Amino acid sequence: MTDRWAVISDVHGNVDALKAVLAEIDRLGCSRILNLGDHASGPLAAAETLDVLMARDDMISVRGNHDRYLLDPPDTLGPSDAVAAAQLTDSHKEWLAALPATNLVEDVFLCHGTPESDETYWLHDVTPQGDLVDRSGPAVAALAAPAPVEAKVLLCGHTHLPRAVQLATGAVVLNPGSVGLPAYDDVAPVPHVVQSGDPAARVAVMERGSHGWDISLHRVAYDAGRMVALAQAHNRPDWAHPLKTGWFET
Repeated sequence: MTDRWAVISDVHGNVDALKAVLAEIDRLGCSRILNLGDHASGPLAAAETLDVLMARDDMISVRGNHDRYLLDPPDTLGPSDAVAAAQLTDSHKEWLAALPATNLVEDVFLCHGTPESDETYWLHDVTPQGDLVDRSGPAVAALAAPAPVEAKVLLCGHTHLPRAVQLATGAVVLNPGSVGLPAYDDVAPVPHVVQSGDPAARVAVMERGSHGWDISLHRVAYDAGRMVALAQAHNRPDWAHPLKTGWFET
């Protein structure tokens, strides 16, 4: 039997994108789903999203930075976290609280940002001028140092952009892209925009081959209309436009 695993990340409360991705995962016959966090935060359908995730018994999840914010709020919750927090039940919070920051599943390492930080971009960097650029190979390798040496694939999310980089050791650092939010802006370390230019949901699929893990990046189209309407109802054009187009509207 083929050992085929799916990798997802950054659902951000977009349950309609999640359902489309899970349907594709089931169609492909994946035996396991690895979920890299940031499940609920957003002006969309946080509770509905967590209900779907919690019902899957084939999924192994870690927490993202926004999952952490929901459980241990800063002095002022951001508007996306605040909408999600208001929807969560005690059972949702218990599920999130039980998630580890990292995990090792056979020879696959899971984290949200990097092995040591859920707020650091691994495969991308932000220049002092606010431009998003690919992180260099040596810099990617340096951030991999704390990960378990037996890991052959190192999984990360956080930037919402699909990319894979092979290290000198032969291990691969993989970001599957975002299920639910293809573009956003942030203020740290300096103001910048991240945008995929494609509104489709993203998932990666890994298969064990004769020379290690074969990896493919998948684009899953879905109807974003309901999620766009939810974003608009919360007065969030900075979510509605990316959900429709894949681009961030400044």
